[in-house]
Amino acid sequence: MRRRAFVRGLAVTGAGLALPVPLASAATATATARPGSAAAAGWQQVAAPDGRAAAHLVAVAAAGPDRAWAVGEQGRNGSTLGTPLALGWNGSAWSLADVSHLAYGGGLRAVAAGADGAAWAIGTNTAGHDQLLRWNGTTWREADFPGRGEPGTRLTGVASGPSGRFWISGRHGDRAGLMYGNDKAWRWCRPLPDEAAPTPSGVRVTPGGEVWVYGDIIARWDGAWTVIPRTLGIRASVTGLLPVAHDDIWLTGFAYGVGGPPGKPPGVTLQHWDGTEWASVQSPFTVGSLNGITADAAGRPDRIAGWDFWDQKRAHYLRWDGTAWVSERGPETPSAYLPEAIAPIPGTDGGCWSVGTTSFSPYPPAQLRVERLG
Repeated sequence: MRRRAFVRGLAVTGAGLALPVPLASAATATATARPGSAAAAGWQQVAAPDGRAAAHLVAVAAAGPDRAWAVGEQGRNGSTLGTPLALGWNGSAWSLADVSHLAYGGGLRAVAAGADGAAWAIGTNTAGHDQLLRWNGTTWREADFPGRGEPGTRLTGVASGPSGRFWISGRHGDRAGLMYGNDKAWRWCRPLPDEAAPTPSGVRVTPGGEVWVYGDIIARWDGAWTVIPRTLGIRASVTGLLPVAHDDIWLTGFAYGVGGPPGKPPGVTLQHWDGTEWASVQSPFTVGSLNGITADAAGRPDRIAGWDFWDQKRAHYLRWDGTAWVSERGPETPSAYLPEAIAPIPGTDGGCWSVGTTSFSPYPPAQLRVERLG
């Protein structure tokens, strides 16, 4: 996916591109926290075990305060693939899960958790076939699904829904679509009506149970497909979608635009759908990327994870104050921090996990970083 290509190849953007001195004063505004919100507690680093050099986490999901999972890749060296990486949180510490039994050249790229502690993840094996993984209480094990190992089948994102059901975006029979199921069985929905529809890169389920896919296409599934028209930007990637209502949808990402020197950083993408059209929304910073969006328990906008090109030693989170997105900064790091994913922590007063890596280059010594709000 293009989002991952950004993570692996941005490299010179942050570390060595000859650009003006960072304009820190333009990117460090801190908004007043809402009374009783987790913003008052602030973001803190949480210790994570070391992976092999060039390690990064690309997805995180929590079932509650004492159970969470994060997945990614370790040992990558430029274009040479690494191996899968998986962490588990037990309420007091993150630990490595033994996934040495997975014959994968590359990483795990998506994870979702249910309220009952069930969890599913997605990876790709050395034969290039996408795999569905189930947490069995100790480690991740491969699970069967319709189309497994067949040409034209892809799995791209996973999300949990009501009643223990999980949803997976992807492609089956060389048609873009959606799969649903649990530990008993999986089934593909009818594909998107346009045979040429691009494969969605992710899936989102609202607290009310509405299912959306997003990426180069944005559509809602409710037994039939409703596609939301969108004109893609130039060299653009969508990293997150938050459907609050049919006329209230938020979209995050980044876009490189036309031309530019080698190593040109992207510009952030923050858009809102009002039921009629998409409109760009002003972000507190504009050069960098927005890498995921969360909702509060009622499904309203909450936080966005961001990487600010001009101030790379701290994550630049955005918080919705009820009217606008305002800056909220993570703790300063010795080197850099690229937050690649953000997820809410159920059972807390607005707590969130943020995971990523300490470099923007696909080479050692990049290591894991985890931050927590609340």
